[in-house]
Amino acid sequence: MGVLSGLEPQNVFYYFEEITKIPHGSGNVAQLSDYLARFAKERGLWCRQDACQNIIMVKEATPGYESEPPVILQGHMDMVAVHRPDDPIDMATEGLKVGIDGDDLYAEGTSLGGDDGIAVAYALALLDADEICHPRLEVVITVDEEVGMDGARQIDLSPLRGRRMINLDSEEEGIFLTSCAGGARVNCLLPCGQTRIWGRSAEISIAGLRGGHSGEEIDKGRGNANSLLGRLLWAVTSRLNVGLVSLDGGLADNAIPREARAVLQVASENLPALEEIVEKTAAEISGELSARDPQVRIAVAGQPEEEAGVFCATPEDTRRIAAFLISAPNGVQAMSADIDGLVETSLNLGILHYAADAENSGEVSAVFSVRSSVDSAKRALIARLQALAALTGGGIQVRGDYPGWQYRAVSPLRDKMTALYERMYGQKPLIRAIHAGLECGLLAAKIPDLDCVSIGPDMKDIHTTEERLSISSTARVWSFLVQLLAQKDPA
Repeated sequence: MGVLSGLEPQNVFYYFEEITKIPHGSGNVAQLSDYLARFAKERGLWCRQDACQNIIMVKEATPGYESEPPVILQGHMDMVAVHRPDDPIDMATEGLKVGIDGDDLYAEGTSLGGDDGIAVAYALALLDADEICHPRLEVVITVDEEVGMDGARQIDLSPLRGRRMINLDSEEEGIFLTSCAGGARVNCLLPCGQTRIWGRSAEISIAGLRGGHSGEEIDKGRGNANSLLGRLLWAVTSRLNVGLVSLDGGLADNAIPREARAVLQVASENLPALEEIVEKTAAEISGELSARDPQVRIAVAGQPEEEAGVFCATPEDTRRIAAFLISAPNGVQAMSADIDGLVETSLNLGILHYAADAENSGEVSAVFSVRSSVDSAKRALIARLQALAALTGGGIQVRGDYPGWQYRAVSPLRDKMTALYERMYGQKPLIRAIHAGLECGLLAAKIPDLDCVSIGPDMKDIHTTEERLSISSTARVWSFLVQLLAQKDPA
Protein backbone atom coordinates (compact mmCIF):
# COMPACT_ATOMS: atom_id res chain seq x y z
CA MET A 1 0.00 0.00 0.00
CA GLY A 2 1.38 3.36 -1.01
CA VAL A 3 1.17 6.57 1.00
CA LEU A 4 -1.34 7.94 -1.52
CA SER A 5 -3.35 4.73 -2.03
CA GLY A 6 -6.45 6.08 -0.30
CA LEU A 7 -6.77 9.15 -2.50
CA GLU A 8 -9.14 9.65 -5.42
CA PRO A 9 -8.80 9.38 -8.34
CA GLN A 10 -6.88 6.25 -7.41
CA ASN A 11 -5.05 5.67 -10.70
CA VAL A 12 -3.84 9.27 -10.94
CA PHE A 13 -2.35 9.25 -7.46
CA TYR A 14 -1.03 5.70 -7.90
CA TYR A 15 0.99 6.75 -10.92
CA PHE A 16 2.04 10.02 -9.33
CA GLU A 17 3.49 8.12 -6.37
CA GLU A 18 5.21 5.67 -8.71
CA ILE A 19 6.85 8.60 -10.48
CA THR A 20 8.09 10.05 -7.18
CA LYS A 21 9.90 6.78 -6.46
CA ILE A 22 12.08 7.25 -9.56
CA PRO A 23 14.81 9.95 -9.57
CA HIS A 24 13.95 12.35 -12.39
CA GLY A 25 15.67 15.67 -11.93
CA SER A 26 16.57 17.48 -15.14
CA GLY A 27 19.36 15.62 -16.91
CA ASN A 28 18.62 12.44 -14.97
CA VAL A 29 15.47 11.11 -16.63
CA ALA A 30 16.61 7.83 -18.19
CA GLN A 31 14.97 5.66 -15.51
CA LEU A 32 11.63 7.42 -15.80
CA SER A 33 11.77 7.38 -19.60
CA ASP A 34 12.39 3.62 -19.53
CA TYR A 35 9.51 3.19 -17.07
CA LEU A 36 7.17 4.96 -19.50
CA ALA A 37 8.40 2.86 -22.42
CA ARG A 38 7.75 -0.34 -20.44
CA PHE A 39 4.31 0.94 -19.46
CA ALA A 40 3.39 1.37 -23.12
CA LYS A 41 4.82 -2.02 -24.16
CA GLU A 42 2.95 -3.86 -21.41
CA ARG A 43 -0.34 -2.37 -22.65
CA GLY A 44 0.28 -2.87 -26.36
CA LEU A 45 0.41 0.86 -27.08
CA TRP A 46 2.40 2.33 -29.93
CA CYS A 47 5.43 4.02 -28.40
CA ARG A 48 8.52 5.87 -29.55
CA GLN A 49 11.44 6.57 -27.21
CA ASP A 50 13.97 8.77 -28.99
CA ALA A 51 17.68 9.26 -28.41
CA CYS A 52 16.97 12.18 -26.06
CA GLN A 53 14.65 9.96 -23.93
CA ASN A 54 11.49 11.80 -25.07
CA ILE A 55 8.43 9.54 -25.13
CA ILE A 56 5.43 9.47 -27.47
CA MET A 57 2.61 7.00 -26.69
CA VAL A 58 -0.55 6.51 -28.73
CA LYS A 59 -3.87 4.95 -27.71
CA GLU A 60 -6.45 4.56 -30.46
CA ALA A 61 -9.94 5.97 -30.09
CA THR A 62 -12.57 4.07 -28.14
CA PRO A 63 -15.53 2.71 -30.18
CA GLY A 64 -17.71 5.51 -31.49
CA TYR A 65 -14.92 8.12 -31.29
CA GLU A 66 -12.91 7.08 -34.34
CA SER A 67 -14.02 10.11 -36.36
CA GLU A 68 -13.34 12.64 -33.57
CA PRO A 69 -10.24 14.86 -33.91
CA PRO A 70 -7.22 13.30 -32.20
CA VAL A 71 -6.04 15.01 -29.01
CA ILE A 72 -2.42 15.51 -27.99
CA LEU A 73 -1.74 15.44 -24.24
CA GLN A 74 1.60 16.97 -23.37
CA GLY A 75 3.83 17.42 -20.33
CA HIS A 76 7.45 16.91 -19.28
CA MET A 77 9.02 14.20 -17.16
CA ASP A 78 11.84 16.15 -15.48
CA MET A 79 11.53 18.10 -12.24
CA VAL A 80 13.56 20.77 -10.49
CA ALA A 81 15.25 18.59 -7.89
CA VAL A 82 16.12 20.66 -4.81
CA HIS A 83 16.49 19.65 -1.18
CA ARG A 84 17.11 21.36 2.12
CA PRO A 85 20.79 21.70 2.98
CA ASP A 86 20.33 19.60 6.12
CA ASP A 87 18.60 16.75 4.24
CA PRO A 88 21.08 13.98 3.30
CA ILE A 89 19.04 12.72 0.31
CA ASP A 90 20.84 12.09 -2.97
CA MET A 91 18.19 13.12 -5.48
CA ALA A 92 20.21 11.65 -8.34
CA THR A 93 19.75 8.13 -6.97
CA GLU A 94 16.91 8.23 -4.41
CA GLY A 95 13.17 8.66 -4.74
CA LEU A 96 11.09 11.17 -2.81
CA LYS A 97 9.33 10.73 0.52
CA VAL A 98 5.83 11.95 -0.21
CA GLY A 99 3.33 12.89 2.47
CA ILE A 100 -0.17 14.26 2.95
CA ASP A 101 -0.92 17.45 4.85
CA GLY A 102 -4.66 18.14 4.79
CA ASP A 103 -5.53 18.81 1.15
CA ASP A 104 -1.90 19.01 0.05
CA LEU A 105 0.77 16.60 -1.08
CA TYR A 106 4.38 17.41 -0.24
CA ALA A 107 7.79 15.74 -0.16
CA GLU A 108 9.87 15.60 3.00
CA GLY A 109 12.85 17.93 2.70
CA THR A 110 12.68 18.20 -1.10
CA SER A 111 10.70 19.59 -3.99
CA LEU A 112 7.72 17.42 -4.93
CA GLY A 113 7.88 17.45 -8.71
CA GLY A 114 4.19 18.18 -9.16
CA ASP A 115 5.61 20.29 -11.97
CA ASP A 116 5.26 18.26 -14.07
CA GLY A 117 4.81 14.79 -12.57
CA ILE A 118 1.07 15.34 -12.36
CA ALA A 119 0.88 15.67 -16.17
CA VAL A 120 2.60 12.31 -16.55
CA ALA A 121 0.27 10.76 -13.95
CA TYR A 122 -2.83 12.10 -15.71
CA ALA A 123 -1.59 10.72 -19.03
CA LEU A 124 -0.77 7.27 -17.63
CA ALA A 125 -4.13 7.03 -15.85
CA LEU A 126 -5.93 7.83 -19.11
CA LEU A 127 -3.86 5.38 -21.13
CA ASP A 128 -4.44 2.66 -18.51
CA ALA A 129 -8.24 3.09 -18.36
CA ASP A 130 -10.70 1.03 -20.36
CA GLU A 131 -13.88 2.74 -19.17
CA ILE A 132 -13.08 6.30 -20.34
CA CYS A 133 -14.36 7.38 -23.76
CA HIS A 134 -11.91 9.36 -25.86
CA PRO A 135 -10.66 10.08 -29.36
CA ARG A 136 -7.21 8.96 -30.46
CA LEU A 137 -4.84 10.03 -27.68
CA GLU A 138 -1.31 11.06 -28.56
CA VAL A 139 0.73 11.51 -25.38
CA VAL A 140 3.95 13.51 -25.64
CA ILE A 141 6.25 13.51 -22.60
CA THR A 142 9.42 15.54 -23.10
CA VAL A 143 12.69 15.72 -21.18
CA ASP A 144 14.69 18.55 -19.60
CA GLU A 145 12.01 21.21 -19.91
CA GLU A 146 13.28 22.87 -16.74
CA VAL A 147 16.78 23.52 -18.09
CA GLY A 148 16.02 24.90 -21.54
CA MET A 149 13.26 22.78 -23.11
CA ASP A 150 15.85 20.58 -24.80
CA GLY A 151 13.44 17.69 -25.29
CA ALA A 152 10.79 19.80 -27.01
CA ARG A 153 13.47 21.30 -29.23
CA GLN A 154 14.74 17.90 -30.39
CA ILE A 155 11.57 15.77 -30.56
CA ASP A 156 10.20 14.55 -33.90
CA LEU A 157 6.42 14.97 -33.91
CA SER A 158 5.82 13.65 -37.43
CA PRO A 159 3.96 10.53 -36.15
CA LEU A 160 1.23 12.73 -34.64
CA ARG A 161 -2.10 13.30 -36.37
CA GLY A 162 -3.52 15.67 -33.78
CA ARG A 163 -3.87 19.41 -34.26
CA ARG A 164 -5.35 20.03 -30.82
CA MET A 165 -3.06 19.90 -27.82
CA ILE A 166 -3.79 20.06 -24.10
CA ASN A 167 -0.62 21.03 -22.28
CA LEU A 168 -0.76 19.88 -18.64
CA ASP A 169 1.99 22.09 -17.22
CA SER A 170 0.03 24.82 -15.44
CA GLU A 171 -0.32 25.45 -11.71
CA GLU A 172 -3.67 27.19 -11.23
CA GLU A 173 -7.01 25.48 -11.63
CA GLY A 174 -9.63 27.45 -13.52
CA ILE A 175 -7.07 29.38 -15.54
CA PHE A 176 -6.63 28.48 -19.21
CA LEU A 177 -3.26 29.61 -20.48
CA THR A 178 -3.14 30.58 -24.13
CA SER A 179 0.25 32.28 -24.57
CA CYS A 180 3.56 32.62 -22.75
CA ALA A 181 6.91 34.33 -22.84
CA GLY A 182 9.99 33.08 -24.62
CA GLY A 183 13.27 32.67 -22.82
CA ALA A 184 16.88 31.57 -22.70
CA ARG A 185 19.53 30.39 -20.25
CA VAL A 186 22.56 32.69 -20.18
CA ASN A 187 25.78 31.65 -18.45
CA CYS A 188 28.16 34.52 -17.76
CA LEU A 189 31.73 33.24 -17.34
CA LEU A 190 34.27 35.49 -15.65
CA PRO A 191 37.89 34.25 -15.49
CA CYS A 192 39.91 34.81 -12.32
CA GLY A 193 43.62 34.92 -11.71
CA GLN A 194 44.62 33.19 -8.50
CA THR A 195 47.06 33.76 -5.71
CA ARG A 196 47.75 32.83 -2.10
CA ILE A 197 46.77 35.02 0.79
CA TRP A 198 47.99 34.44 4.33
CA GLY A 199 45.45 35.35 6.95
CA ARG A 200 42.00 34.15 7.98
CA SER A 201 38.92 32.92 6.16
CA ALA A 202 35.41 34.30 6.58
CA GLU A 203 32.16 32.82 5.29
CA ILE A 204 29.28 35.10 4.35
CA SER A 205 25.97 33.24 4.15
CA ILE A 206 22.42 34.15 3.19
CA ALA A 207 19.47 31.87 4.03
CA GLY A 208 15.78 31.93 4.90
CA LEU A 209 14.51 33.61 1.72
CA ARG A 210 11.19 32.50 0.26
CA GLY A 211 12.48 31.88 -3.28
CA GLY A 212 10.01 30.61 -5.84
CA HIS A 213 9.55 30.11 -9.57
CA SER A 214 11.27 32.81 -11.59
CA GLY A 215 8.35 33.03 -14.00
CA GLU A 216 5.47 32.91 -11.54
CA GLU A 217 6.94 34.82 -8.57
CA ILE A 218 9.40 37.20 -10.22
CA ASP A 219 6.97 40.11 -9.70
CA LYS A 220 6.64 39.52 -5.95
CA GLY A 221 9.83 41.41 -5.10
CA ARG A 222 11.32 38.49 -3.18
CA GLY A 223 14.99 38.55 -2.31
CA ASN A 224 17.44 36.83 -4.64
CA ALA A 225 20.24 35.34 -2.54
CA ASN A 226 22.79 35.56 -5.35
CA SER A 227 22.12 39.22 -6.07
CA LEU A 228 22.17 40.05 -2.36
CA LEU A 229 25.48 38.24 -1.99
CA GLY A 230 26.86 40.41 -4.79
CA ARG A 231 25.82 43.49 -2.83
CA LEU A 232 27.60 42.19 0.28
CA LEU A 233 30.74 41.35 -1.68
CA TRP A 234 30.85 44.81 -3.22
CA ALA A 235 30.49 46.43 0.20
CA VAL A 236 33.49 44.41 1.39
CA THR A 237 35.73 44.66 -1.70
CA SER A 238 35.21 48.40 -2.11
CA ARG A 239 36.94 48.88 1.26
CA LEU A 240 39.21 45.87 1.80
CA ASN A 241 41.62 43.70 -0.16
CA VAL A 242 40.21 40.16 0.04
CA GLY A 243 40.45 37.02 -2.05
CA LEU A 244 37.45 34.93 -3.16
CA VAL A 245 37.93 31.28 -2.16
CA SER A 246 34.52 29.93 -3.16
CA LEU A 247 31.08 31.05 -4.23
CA ASP A 248 27.88 28.99 -4.28
CA GLY A 249 24.27 30.01 -4.63
CA GLY A 250 21.07 28.62 -6.07
CA LEU A 251 20.25 25.27 -7.66
CA ALA A 252 18.38 26.10 -10.88
CA ASP A 253 18.41 29.08 -13.22
CA ASN A 254 14.59 29.29 -13.17
CA ALA A 255 14.25 29.17 -9.36
CA ILE A 256 14.75 32.33 -7.31
CA PRO A 257 17.68 31.31 -5.06
CA ARG A 258 16.93 31.11 -1.35
CA GLU A 259 20.50 30.56 -0.14
CA ALA A 260 24.01 31.61 -1.12
CA ARG A 261 27.42 31.71 0.48
CA ALA A 262 30.91 33.01 -0.22
CA VAL A 263 34.21 32.27 1.48
CA LEU A 264 36.78 35.07 1.51
CA GLN A 265 40.42 35.11 2.56
CA VAL A 266 41.50 38.28 4.37
CA ALA A 267 44.53 39.52 6.27
CA SER A 268 44.04 38.75 9.97
CA GLU A 269 44.08 42.39 11.01
CA ASN A 270 41.22 43.16 8.55
CA LEU A 271 38.82 40.46 9.72
CA PRO A 272 37.05 42.69 12.30
CA ALA A 273 36.48 45.36 9.63
CA LEU A 274 35.09 42.75 7.22
CA GLU A 275 32.67 41.48 9.86
CA GLU A 276 31.55 45.02 10.65
CA ILE A 277 30.90 45.81 6.96
CA VAL A 278 28.86 42.64 6.44
CA GLU A 279 26.83 43.15 9.61
CA LYS A 280 25.98 46.74 8.67
CA THR A 281 24.98 45.83 5.10
CA ALA A 282 23.02 42.82 6.37
CA ALA A 283 20.98 45.08 8.66
CA GLU A 284 20.14 47.32 5.71
CA ILE A 285 19.06 44.37 3.58
CA SER A 286 16.95 42.87 6.37
CA GLY A 287 15.16 46.17 6.81
CA GLU A 288 14.43 46.44 3.09
CA LEU A 289 13.05 42.88 2.93
CA SER A 290 11.10 42.99 6.22
CA ALA A 291 7.70 42.77 4.49
CA ARG A 292 8.57 40.49 1.57
CA ASP A 293 11.18 38.15 3.07
CA PRO A 294 10.99 38.55 6.86
CA GLN A 295 12.88 35.31 7.56
CA VAL A 296 16.07 36.32 5.76
CA ARG A 297 19.23 35.46 7.71
CA ILE A 298 22.61 36.95 6.82
CA ALA A 299 25.65 35.88 8.80
CA VAL A 300 29.42 36.23 8.72
CA ALA A 301 31.71 33.74 10.46
CA GLY A 302 35.44 34.32 10.65
CA GLN A 303 37.86 31.51 11.31
CA PRO A 304 39.61 31.86 14.69
CA GLU A 305 42.96 30.55 13.47
CA GLU A 306 45.21 32.08 10.81
CA GLU A 307 45.56 29.90 7.72
CA ALA A 308 48.74 29.81 5.69
CA GLY A 309 48.67 30.33 1.96
CA VAL A 310 45.03 29.73 1.01
CA PHE A 311 44.43 29.69 -2.76
CA CYS A 312 41.91 32.30 -3.85
CA ALA A 313 41.11 34.80 -6.59
CA THR A 314 43.33 37.86 -6.59
CA PRO A 315 41.95 40.90 -4.74
CA GLU A 316 41.67 42.75 -8.07
CA ASP A 317 39.64 39.94 -9.67
CA THR A 318 37.55 39.50 -6.51
CA ARG A 319 36.62 43.19 -6.73
CA ARG A 320 35.83 42.77 -10.45
CA ILE A 321 33.53 39.83 -9.73
CA ALA A 322 31.77 41.82 -7.02
CA ALA A 323 31.34 44.70 -9.48
CA PHE A 324 29.71 42.36 -11.98
CA LEU A 325 27.34 40.90 -9.41
CA ILE A 326 26.16 44.21 -7.98
CA SER A 327 25.72 45.63 -11.51
CA ALA A 328 23.94 42.65 -13.03
CA PRO A 329 20.21 43.28 -13.60
CA ASN A 330 17.80 40.99 -11.82
CA GLY A 331 14.04 40.73 -11.52
CA VAL A 332 11.32 42.52 -13.50
CA GLN A 333 12.69 44.74 -16.27
CA ALA A 334 9.43 45.75 -18.00
CA MET A 335 5.69 45.22 -17.65
CA SER A 336 3.43 44.47 -20.60
CA ALA A 337 1.91 47.46 -22.33
CA ASP A 338 -0.92 45.29 -23.66
CA ILE A 339 -1.98 43.13 -20.69
CA ASP A 340 -2.45 44.75 -17.31
CA GLY A 341 -0.35 43.14 -14.57
CA LEU A 342 1.64 40.84 -16.89
CA VAL A 343 5.44 40.91 -16.68
CA GLU A 344 6.89 41.45 -20.15
CA THR A 345 10.63 41.06 -19.54
CA SER A 346 12.63 39.73 -16.58
CA LEU A 347 15.70 37.79 -15.59
CA ASN A 348 16.76 35.74 -12.60
CA LEU A 349 20.32 35.14 -11.39
CA GLY A 350 19.65 31.53 -10.47
CA ILE A 351 23.07 29.89 -10.02
CA LEU A 352 26.46 31.14 -8.85
CA HIS A 353 29.59 29.00 -8.58
CA TYR A 354 33.31 29.45 -8.10
CA ALA A 355 36.00 27.34 -6.46
CA ALA A 356 39.65 28.37 -6.29
CA ASP A 357 41.96 25.75 -7.76
CA ALA A 358 45.63 25.44 -6.88
CA GLU A 359 46.48 24.08 -10.33
CA ASN A 360 44.44 26.18 -12.77
CA SER A 361 42.98 29.61 -13.19
CA GLY A 362 39.32 29.41 -12.32
CA GLU A 363 36.23 31.24 -13.46
CA VAL A 364 33.01 32.39 -11.87
CA SER A 365 29.83 31.04 -13.43
CA ALA A 366 26.69 33.17 -13.09
CA VAL A 367 23.64 31.59 -14.74
CA PHE A 368 20.56 33.66 -15.58
CA SER A 369 17.09 32.72 -16.77
CA VAL A 370 16.00 35.44 -19.22
CA ARG A 371 12.32 35.76 -20.21
CA SER A 372 10.28 38.09 -22.38
CA SER A 373 7.07 38.04 -24.38
CA VAL A 374 8.78 40.45 -26.82
CA ASP A 375 11.57 38.74 -28.73
CA SER A 376 13.54 41.93 -29.38
CA ALA A 377 13.45 42.77 -25.66
CA LYS A 378 14.76 39.30 -24.84
CA ARG A 379 17.63 39.72 -27.27
CA ALA A 380 18.41 43.17 -25.88
CA LEU A 381 18.57 41.84 -22.32
CA ILE A 382 20.91 39.04 -23.40
CA ALA A 383 23.07 41.67 -25.13
CA ARG A 384 23.12 43.69 -21.90
CA LEU A 385 24.49 40.69 -20.00
CA GLN A 386 27.03 40.13 -22.77
CA ALA A 387 28.19 43.73 -22.57
CA LEU A 388 28.45 43.65 -18.78
CA ALA A 389 30.41 40.40 -18.89
CA ALA A 390 32.75 41.87 -21.51
CA LEU A 391 33.32 45.01 -19.43
CA THR A 392 34.33 42.83 -16.48
CA GLY A 393 36.64 40.60 -18.54
CA GLY A 394 34.36 37.69 -19.35
CA GLY A 395 31.90 36.34 -21.88
CA ILE A 396 28.58 34.50 -22.12
CA GLN A 397 27.14 31.22 -23.33
CA VAL A 398 23.48 31.07 -24.42
CA ARG A 399 21.54 27.82 -24.54
CA GLY A 400 17.95 26.71 -24.34
CA ASP A 401 16.69 29.70 -26.34
CA TYR A 402 13.00 29.08 -26.94
CA PRO A 403 10.28 31.14 -28.61
CA GLY A 404 7.19 32.57 -27.02
CA TRP A 405 3.78 31.00 -27.58
CA GLN A 406 1.53 33.36 -29.50
CA TYR A 407 -2.17 33.82 -28.69
CA ARG A 408 -4.67 32.44 -31.24
CA ALA A 409 -7.68 34.64 -31.92
CA VAL A 410 -9.63 31.63 -33.23
CA SER A 411 -9.38 28.48 -31.09
CA PRO A 412 -12.06 25.77 -31.32
CA LEU A 413 -10.31 23.88 -28.49
CA ARG A 414 -10.37 26.89 -26.19
CA ASP A 415 -14.05 27.50 -27.00
CA LYS A 416 -14.95 23.86 -26.31
CA MET A 417 -13.03 23.81 -23.03
CA THR A 418 -14.53 27.13 -21.90
CA ALA A 419 -18.10 26.00 -22.59
CA LEU A 420 -17.59 22.72 -20.71
CA TYR A 421 -15.96 24.43 -17.74
CA GLU A 422 -18.86 26.87 -17.46
CA ARG A 423 -21.39 23.99 -17.51
CA MET A 424 -19.48 22.03 -14.88
CA TYR A 425 -18.66 24.85 -12.47
CA GLY A 426 -21.15 27.62 -13.21
CA GLN A 427 -18.51 30.19 -14.09
CA LYS A 428 -16.16 30.95 -16.92
CA PRO A 429 -12.47 30.11 -16.63
CA LEU A 430 -9.91 32.88 -16.78
CA ILE A 431 -8.10 33.10 -20.12
CA ARG A 432 -4.58 34.30 -19.49
CA ALA A 433 -1.09 34.77 -20.79
CA ILE A 434 1.82 34.04 -18.44
CA HIS A 435 5.38 35.16 -18.05
CA ALA A 436 6.67 31.66 -17.28
CA GLY A 437 7.82 29.53 -20.20
CA LEU A 438 5.94 26.57 -21.64
CA GLU A 439 6.89 24.16 -24.40
CA CYS A 440 3.85 25.10 -26.49
CA GLY A 441 5.75 27.62 -28.63
CA LEU A 442 8.42 25.12 -29.65
CA LEU A 443 5.88 22.37 -30.33
CA ALA A 444 3.59 24.71 -32.28
CA ALA A 445 6.49 25.42 -34.62
CA LYS A 446 6.60 21.69 -35.44
CA ILE A 447 2.85 21.15 -35.96
CA PRO A 448 1.10 23.38 -38.51
CA ASP A 449 -1.96 25.20 -37.15
CA LEU A 450 -1.65 23.70 -33.67
CA ASP A 451 -4.54 24.71 -31.39
CA CYS A 452 -3.34 24.55 -27.80
CA VAL A 453 -4.49 25.35 -24.27
CA SER A 454 -2.56 24.74 -21.04
CA ILE A 455 -4.29 23.67 -17.80
CA GLY A 456 -3.38 22.06 -14.49
CA PRO A 457 -4.32 21.69 -10.82
CA ASP A 458 -3.40 24.09 -8.03
CA MET A 459 0.23 23.99 -6.93
CA LYS A 460 2.16 26.27 -4.61
CA ASP A 461 5.86 27.09 -4.26
CA ILE A 462 6.97 24.92 -7.16
CA HIS A 463 10.73 24.46 -7.55
CA THR A 464 11.19 24.77 -3.78
CA THR A 465 11.21 22.43 -0.78
CA GLU A 466 7.84 23.93 0.24
CA GLU A 467 6.14 22.75 -2.95
CA ARG A 468 2.51 21.62 -2.52
CA LEU A 469 0.00 19.94 -4.83
CA SER A 470 -3.71 20.22 -4.02
CA ILE A 471 -5.46 16.84 -3.79
CA SER A 472 -8.97 18.16 -4.38
CA SER A 473 -7.86 20.34 -7.30
CA THR A 474 -6.08 17.37 -8.88
CA ALA A 475 -9.35 15.44 -8.69
CA ARG A 476 -11.39 18.27 -10.24
CA VAL A 477 -8.99 18.78 -13.13
CA TRP A 478 -9.08 15.02 -13.74
CA SER A 479 -12.88 15.09 -13.88
CA PHE A 480 -12.79 18.02 -16.30
CA LEU A 481 -10.23 16.27 -18.50
CA VAL A 482 -12.24 13.03 -18.62
CA GLN A 483 -15.44 14.84 -19.56
CA LEU A 484 -13.65 16.96 -22.14
CA LEU A 485 -12.27 13.90 -23.92
CA ALA A 486 -15.67 12.22 -23.84
CA GLN A 487 -17.46 15.21 -25.38
CA LYS A 488 -17.83 14.91 -29.13
CA ASP A 489 -17.64 17.84 -31.50
CA PRO A 490 -20.95 19.10 -32.89
CA ALA A 491 -21.97 17.21 -36.04
